[in-house]
Amino acid sequence: MTATTVHRPTSRPAPPVAAHRPRPARISRIALHAFLVGTCVIWLAPLIYAFYTALRPYDSTATRGYVSVGGPYNLSNFTTAWSQADLPRYFWNSMVITVPALVFTLLLASMVAFVVARYSFRINIALLLLFTAGNLLPQQAIITPLYKIYQLVPLPTWLAASGKLDDSFLGLILIHVAFQTGFCAFVMSNYMRTIPGELGEAALMDGASAWRQYWQIILPLCRPVLAALATLEFTWIYNDFFWATVLMQTGANRPITAALNNLTGEFFVNNNLISAASLIVAVPTLVVFFALQRQFVAGLTLGSSKG
Repeated sequence: MTATTVHRPTSRPAPPVAAHRPRPARISRIALHAFLVGTCVIWLAPLIYAFYTALRPYDSTATRGYVSVGGPYNLSNFTTAWSQADLPRYFWNSMVITVPALVFTLLLASMVAFVVARYSFRINIALLLLFTAGNLLPQQAIITPLYKIYQLVPLPTWLAASGKLDDSFLGLILIHVAFQTGFCAFVMSNYMRTIPGELGEAALMDGASAWRQYWQIILPLCRPVLAALATLEFTWIYNDFFWATVLMQTGANRPITAALNNLTGEFFVNNNLISAASLIVAVPTLVVFFALQRQFVAGLTLGSSKG
């Protein structure tokens, strides 16, 4: 017998691996990045120009013009604005108005949103629309009746030196709460509807009251949307100028935005000094935004979909 030989197939060399070639950038992606860069430049240009103007003394801009290049550059406008406009006092006034208004707005809005979103009854939608409709009313339309009402409402002297709701911190706090609660209630109700209803049913079976469900279960889950609304509301209330000048006659009690008028004279305006003061005034809003940036960005899409 002859031994049979087994022919094994020879191994073929692996085909060469094609070199990875980067995909060419799409025109739409390039256009998107160009649009974003252009938008950033447009939004940052006034801020950069204001900072550049604040670094220049008035004599330099008066001689060469505001749209020019030339020093000297220093921080004297910032120090002068801080002392001449008495900014520390007006910062305190703004905090006395903004912080309580922000807390009461979010507290009341969360209560309204909880009732509208977690309970089913006939007028829950109408109740939400009632609160939201307040944002559709122009604030200028109620100046005269609101001013008359504020002058007729008495207050103890420890709340207002004038003895009336007019020309008081409480008056500004109340008007901000009244106008901002509707928007916050609308946003928070949409988010609370995304929270599973089984959580409330389980808490109810365990004997939890409606207040306990709201305070210990629902409200802690609303921290992202609360942070997002806190960022927006702090900016809006802090930057208010309209009600600060209408309802507050005493100049020393006005918030920081109205205090910028102290830097303008009757016949002369130092725009370099005003630019420096405006940048100082903007610092608290930037601090709040960067402190709550992560929650703010995440909260922009909250409540957009269920599940």
